[in-house]
Amino acid sequence: MTETSTTAPQTADALLAEHADLELMLADPAVHADPARARRLGRRYAEIGPVVAVAKELASVRDDLAAARELAADDPTFGAEADDLAARVPALEARLAELLVPRDPHDADDVVLEVKSGEGGEESALFAGDLVRMYTRFAESRGWSTEILDATTSDLGGYKDVTLSVRARVPAADGVWSALKFEGGVHRVQRVPVTESQGRIHTSAAGVLVYPDTGADDAGIEIDDNDLRVDVFRSSGHGGQSVNTTDSAVRITHLPTGIVVSCQNERSQLQNRARAMEVLRSRLQALAEEEAAARASDARRSQVRTVDRSERIRTYNFPENRIADHRVGYKAHNLAAVLDGDLGDVIAALVAADRAETVAIGGSGS
Repeated sequence: MTETSTTAPQTADALLAEHADLELMLADPAVHADPARARRLGRRYAEIGPVVAVAKELASVRDDLAAARELAADDPTFGAEADDLAARVPALEARLAELLVPRDPHDADDVVLEVKSGEGGEESALFAGDLVRMYTRFAESRGWSTEILDATTSDLGGYKDVTLSVRARVPAADGVWSALKFEGGVHRVQRVPVTESQGRIHTSAAGVLVYPDTGADDAGIEIDDNDLRVDVFRSSGHGGQSVNTTDSAVRITHLPTGIVVSCQNERSQLQNRARAMEVLRSRLQALAEEEAAARASDARRSQVRTVDRSERIRTYNFPENRIADHRVGYKAHNLAAVLDGDLGDVIAALVAADRAETVAIGGSGS
């Protein structure tokens, strides 16, 4: 049995066959000797599970309908049952067609999320801290785990930059990436900073980068050790004080691209290096996919890589208690709740817009 790519267009029959193959593989104890492979197979199994469930239900309803019509020829009392079953078929067919629209192949993945302060100095760093809290609370509400891999704090307790890992505890078709992939870009805040003595409203910004946490699962990214510069240093806590007596923190620079990743959360230098390499693979994979999409003139959204107030995706306006996502025209006056992790409605609006665009593109044959 082979592992099927998630990117190739597939029919319901093909997915049913793949689902059965995956079930057999996941029942094999030898597969679980390789945790990365078992996790990858588990994600794929969860990803196509909804398609399989609807396909099986549709097949069952069609079989029952055929039987009911056959029986109705001899016993008219089965006519009503046949009518009820016939009424269910179009809805199931529509649902199956929707599920078969190509999905983002990373939707079941976990994510690495970076938040960086931008214009606004200390106020921007405090806002970056608010965003980290927002994402952490949202992750908690979904039952996901979060882990700070690296952070540089500001004097007042905000973040100059911070890298988070967000992971689902149980594989699911709609994983962490499916919800947080739209968060990449510039987030703008309008409020009276704690450093402002005159009560004037200031505007500042923080940047968010988010990419699939493919990590060790991604065998397609090869990294030449000669392309790396590895620096070790002592882990630091709030305010920069050392929290470790050994040089266990690791910073890796990928020289060809200039990508820099750091990890200081693990207990040993070896563990920090391994986790930093996973993050680097994820960054390189995301970069390769973006470049491929650009070459193909793909219409997918690109994340904003600069932290400039004019290139914003969302505004958090404290005086009006308003949050506005400028990509889909979403507005709501529940800013406090959103910053406390209630991102469901915002994300639902973005997911719905993206889904509608995907269906439209698929329907046009492009």
